[in-house]
Amino acid sequence: MSDWRETLREKGYRLTPQRELILQAVQRLGHATPDEVLAEVRTQSSAVNVSTVYRNLEVLEELGLVRHAHLSDRAPTYHSVGGHEHFHLVCRNCGRVVSVDPDVLLPLIETLRADHGFAVDVGHLTVFGTCADAGDDAGRACEAQSE
Repeated sequence: MSDWRETLREKGYRLTPQRELILQAVQRLGHATPDEVLAEVRTQSSAVNVSTVYRNLEVLEELGLVRHAHLSDRAPTYHSVGGHEHFHLVCRNCGRVVSVDPDVLLPLIETLRADHGFAVDVGHLTVFGTCADAGDDAGRACEAQSE
């Protein structure tokens, strides 16, 4: 948390109690919509409203402290940056979200750069599909969901 405080101060922002609660909620939840962040914050303080959450998430994203991705057709999902870039796999059957290191995409990233002069923003990438059918917990979760 001290790195976040320093980043905020360096950019001219204060670490208000509400902002700290929002940062902590995003970190605890892993991947969460603004409404889920609000619900988590309200377990600590009823003084925070939804507009405060949205406004602070925008500021925190501008500062590079959180990122958002679209993991469903609902509101964007926010997660703490935590120093490592990743992209997401989302199972359409069970909703499981897996964070994946972008190194697995290096051949694609290099091809897009070389052939199209395009720099990929991996942090916003979400790949939708289905979990394995058998042999692991994700497959069993999907089977249970589809029954």
